[in-house]
Amino acid sequence: MVRIRPAPGGTDREGTVTSEELIVHLGLERHPEGGWYRQTYLAAKKVHTARGERAASTAIYFLLSGNEFSALHRIQSDEVWHFYAGDTLIVSVIHPDGRHEDLLLGQSLPAGETLQGWVPAGAWFGARLKWPGTYALVGCTVAPGFDFADFEMGNREALLRQFPQHSDLVTKLTRQES
Repeated sequence: MVRIRPAPGGTDREGTVTSEELIVHLGLERHPEGGWYRQTYLAAKKVHTARGERAASTAIYFLLSGNEFSALHRIQSDEVWHFYAGDTLIVSVIHPDGRHEDLLLGQSLPAGETLQGWVPAGAWFGARLKWPGTYALVGCTVAPGFDFADFEMGNREALLRQFPQHSDLVTKLTRQES
C-alpha cells in the first residue's frame, strides 16, 4: 500500500486516499508503458490524419505509484498532462532534435512545479516519481485523440544509439527487451 508522504514543509496529509484505493475507485487498468490508466473521454467528433481517422481528442486518468515508471514512448499527437493528486511527477521529454527537458508536475509552484505540461507529437517521453514510494495521479489529454496504432514503445538499444548523450535517462526509463 502506498500512502502519500507528507509534503515537504507542509502539513501531514493522513487520511488521504491510497494509490490502491484510487486504482479501485477509478477503475484503473495496467498500462503497457507502466502504471495504471482509464480512458475517461473519447470525442464523438472524428478528424482525418495522415494515419487515418481519429477521435478529435481523448483523455485518461494515469497513475504511477511505488517504483513504477512510464517507459519512454512516443505518439503522433500532442499530449497535455494535468496534475491531480499525490507527489511530484517528472515527465522527461527527448525532442526529435535531441534536446532533453523535464516537466515537473506537482503542486509546489514556487519550487518550479506546474499543474500542466505538454509533450509535442513525435517526441520520446516517459515519467517517474520524484520520490519513489509515493504516487501521482495525473490526466493526459491527447489531440488528435490517442490510438494504440500511433503508439511506439522505445527500444533501449535503439534509443541509446540515437541519443547517447542521454544514456542515463534512456536506461532509467526503458525496460530490457526479453
